[in-house]
Amino acid sequence: MFTGIVTAIGTITAAEQRGDLRATIACPYDPAGIAIGASIACSGVCLTVVERGGQPGDAWFAVDISGETVSRSAPGQWQEGRRLNLERALKVGDELGGHIVTGHVDCVGEVVSASEEGGSTRLAIRAPAEFAPFIAPKGSITVDGVSLTVNAVDDLSDGSCTFTLNIIPHTGEVTTLGTLEAGSHVNLEIDVLARYLKRMQGLAVKA
Repeated sequence: MFTGIVTAIGTITAAEQRGDLRATIACPYDPAGIAIGASIACSGVCLTVVERGGQPGDAWFAVDISGETVSRSAPGQWQEGRRLNLERALKVGDELGGHIVTGHVDCVGEVVSASEEGGSTRLAIRAPAEFAPFIAPKGSITVDGVSLTVNAVDDLSDGSCTFTLNIIPHTGEVTTLGTLEAGSHVNLEIDVLARYLKRMQGLAVKA
């Protein structure tokens, strides 16, 4: 379980096919604090640490990524040189600064536009029709592992939607969101509460 508050940016330094894909990720963590078997969210994808090493501030860890995970995450996500938003699993007693995030990608969205607005960046992202009903103004959504609040939603004729977000300068600097541009693909995770409410609504209609 995570909160969507990114604690570091990592970089994939190696990606090797071993049945599953083995990725090695450089990060500024202390390797002594990374346990084998621990969960780390990598741009919104919960992965298990299978190796780790390095020095404090210059560490690395390795994860195995299944074909299913690769197919459901953003294109190019697991290539060498790719920068990833990192968050270690929530501990009991930690501050819940974002919202409850599971680290399971629901769908891939596409950035429609990225424009300056004041000192911030306004992102417009298109989500597929299957998940459009779960996205609401002032609701929470996770974009590449970052907990964000939806500003507005524009429903489209094909059932999909475009939603907008405001990325303040701090968020743009400490995550990869500051480099997004039109055409970029991002991992989206809908609010877990919206998921259950939609399920309950469906059952109520059947009854």
